[in-house]
Amino acid sequence: MASTVTSSRPGYGQLLRTRGAWTFLLPGFAARQPFAMLTLSLVLLVQHTTGSYGAAGAVAAVTGVAMALFAPYSGRLADRWGQRAVLIPGVLVHTLSGLSLTALALAHAPLWALFAAAVPTGASVPQIGPMVRARWGVKLQGSPLMTTAAAFESVTDELTFVFGPLLATALCTAVHPAAGLLTEASLTLLGGLLFAAQKSTQPSVTAVDGHARVEHASALRIPGVRVLIVTFLGIGSVFGGMQVSLAAFSESIGEPGLNGVLYGVFAAGNMLSGLVCGAIAWKVAPQRRLIVGYAALALTASGLWAAHSVLVLAGLGLLVGMCIAPALITGYTLVESLVPAGARTEAFTWLTGAVALGQAAAVTIAGQLEDRFWGGAGFLVPMGGTLLALATLLALRPHLVARPRGRTVARGIGHRVPVAVD
Repeated sequence: MASTVTSSRPGYGQLLRTRGAWTFLLPGFAARQPFAMLTLSLVLLVQHTTGSYGAAGAVAAVTGVAMALFAPYSGRLADRWGQRAVLIPGVLVHTLSGLSLTALALAHAPLWALFAAAVPTGASVPQIGPMVRARWGVKLQGSPLMTTAAAFESVTDELTFVFGPLLATALCTAVHPAAGLLTEASLTLLGGLLFAAQKSTQPSVTAVDGHARVEHASALRIPGVRVLIVTFLGIGSVFGGMQVSLAAFSESIGEPGLNGVLYGVFAAGNMLSGLVCGAIAWKVAPQRRLIVGYAALALTASGLWAAHSVLVLAGLGLLVGMCIAPALITGYTLVESLVPAGARTEAFTWLTGAVALGQAAAVTIAGQLEDRFWGGAGFLVPMGGTLLALATLLALRPHLVARPRGRTVARGIGHRVPVAVD
């Protein structure tokens, strides 16, 4: 049932007073925290055991590609069978494969063995973000708090990217190179099981006549979703390029602990702009906001490679981060108008997977550039990724305008509501 709106202007305070919200928000935050630690923990561990950022980036890339490929399938399974049925086996597989990958890296196993372990590690990353958005969709069906919830979730995602890299760097540099990945696996298991235990807020599985399940066409068939996927690939290139290049920069100046701080500044800019974005009552169409915001992202990312001091790099990183959140929030908001309710969870996982895939490609390319060329060459990856995505966005922007579907679709941010089968 939709929550009752008691104010003419939706806000974060009103959103957080939604009945039952905290039962899934707190475990959801704990369960998604490891995602922000995974790539950096892998890079730092494998670089330590192999001495190569190229090898480290390649292993992290395999993990990201596996996640990107399996995330949409996980979303469709959650739509069909329920979140709990998908999440519990997923977190168990992720924990075991993460521990195996750690053991292989410490044993100096050949690269192919690390790749083999990286596949199930990435494929089983729990899709907590889309699942939380789906639960908001159930709670807020028909409420003007939808946009506020979308902004809140993006801010929450970015908050994890403030703490995650800091925690991963601290553990890997001050405790043990494997401590980051071990902590990631442990938090995934604990947070994932706690989140799965919240049965009361789990979206119900839609059925027809109480028996047959409703089947929906894939969200990937919608042209606007494909445009957003390319857009989010570019955002992923920023995340991946920043992670590898900031780590290499920090090591080159003899201050490896600065990596987490610099990445935290970048993520803090993302989080702060997300808070502001969600608090504004926008009158500009989301399609236009996405284009303007993405142009700003490409412009700021294009200057990273020229930064040669900690202060300049921190300042540019802050600006880049501030440009990411509006693009993410607007993209997720567009899903509501472009995608039928029954395919939105899958659509969210496509976008999440696109970020992971862009990040995977970026860490691979940036790692090779850092190994083969000058320090900071990896920053060319965010520039190239965002410029290519911006060109695609400008060329295909008409696809972001929703077309009438011949039926009334309830607004939501994650899970389908019962619809008639054509």
